[in-house]
Amino acid sequence: MSRFNRTLTLAAVSLAALVSAQGGAHAGAFALREQSASGQGLSFAGVAAGSGDLSSMFWNPATITMQPGWQSEWHGSLIIPRTDVTPVYTLPAGLTALGASGDIGQDAFLPASYTSYQINDRLWVGLYTGAPFGLVTKPNPFWSGQLYARTTSVFSFEAEPTIGYKVNDWLSIGAGIRGQYFKVRYFSAVGPTATNPNPFVPSAGLEGDSFGIGYSVGATLTPFAGTSIGIGFRSGVEHELDGNFQYFGVPIKAKLMLPESVSVGVSQKITDAFTLHATAEWTNWSRLGFPRVRNELTGGLLAQAPYLPLDYDDGWFLSVGGEYMINPAWTVRAGLGYEISPIDLENRNPRLPDSDRLWVSLGATYNWSDKLAFDLGYTHIFPVGNTDINIAPGNPTFATRGVVFAANVDSDVDIISASIKYRWDNPVQAIPAPIVRKY
Repeated sequence: MSRFNRTLTLAAVSLAALVSAQGGAHAGAFALREQSASGQGLSFAGVAAGSGDLSSMFWNPATITMQPGWQSEWHGSLIIPRTDVTPVYTLPAGLTALGASGDIGQDAFLPASYTSYQINDRLWVGLYTGAPFGLVTKPNPFWSGQLYARTTSVFSFEAEPTIGYKVNDWLSIGAGIRGQYFKVRYFSAVGPTATNPNPFVPSAGLEGDSFGIGYSVGATLTPFAGTSIGIGFRSGVEHELDGNFQYFGVPIKAKLMLPESVSVGVSQKITDAFTLHATAEWTNWSRLGFPRVRNELTGGLLAQAPYLPLDYDDGWFLSVGGEYMINPAWTVRAGLGYEISPIDLENRNPRLPDSDRLWVSLGATYNWSDKLAFDLGYTHIFPVGNTDINIAPGNPTFATRGVVFAANVDSDVDIISASIKYRWDNPVQAIPAPIVRKY
């Protein structure tokens, strides 16, 4: 099999696996952070500086220059969320009798793949495929908050060709073009439930999809031996969702600008065996605001749902971690992260009852040979403080139905990630130097 056909086959396998997956968001709002098993074991500390090996190119395309030769990685994450929403007060009061949500979290498998090829000692090309955004929440068919949430689904797929260039011994730069598919289903109950607590009412909601283009850029610095600093920027991606307002059968369009993010990572070798890592990441969720929904039949705003009441704040993620090489075959790692969610009491609703969270992670790498390695990572996510819902005047969701809904949320998440890493070329073979022509 030729190199091109082999790479094409790997990309097709990744796409097939991704299409079969549904995602539960665990990177603030509906973003997916689970792009790396090695990063998972560190709570993603230092990933923009290369701690995630080849998978670090998701956060910083310049890190591709840290991986010699021709390499591929395949990562998979099993996301096991648990979220229960229990009503404490509703107005009309009779809605409380419809009961709690049950577990709205949906288990999910999230794959990602990476391939890089070193052309010479200065230039690299690569490809990432995966899902940067995703969410599925599904409460009981009939429950007290059904006017605000029944099924909610966000699905994405992204392919990103990447190029990296090693400027000199201490500076590398990289860039990628992101082609992104995005699909949304956003359903809730309709009918007389607001004044008559009858659970047997139909669902209605928005469903649409879109394709958008974005980019990523980054740089890595190695100012001293054993020190690596990386910064990566992932642009926003503009989507114009094209679909329908289901149940009423109205064609709609909705413009949505997904957020850009900046990741900064630092890795510092303390000894030959022990390395410390740290990450700071900012995501511009506040740019979502209130995406307008247009009725394609009339040209105006959709009367039943003129906007999506997102109104998120910006999000932050901070983490530290360390890894220890026991011997050439085994490396172990651990990490601790803190996430400042873009969702709080002022804008929280039962579709996505997100909150600030603490990440605790463990992981290990086993090098089978100089060409084949395996990673395993585990994270448990704890909510920090009370995660309450208070949909009342002032909450952006309240205006869509005018029903007061207050509830308690109980949630946690387990994530198990694994990866296979393979080097296709001969590790001892010299990489060619670039051709220099003299005129």
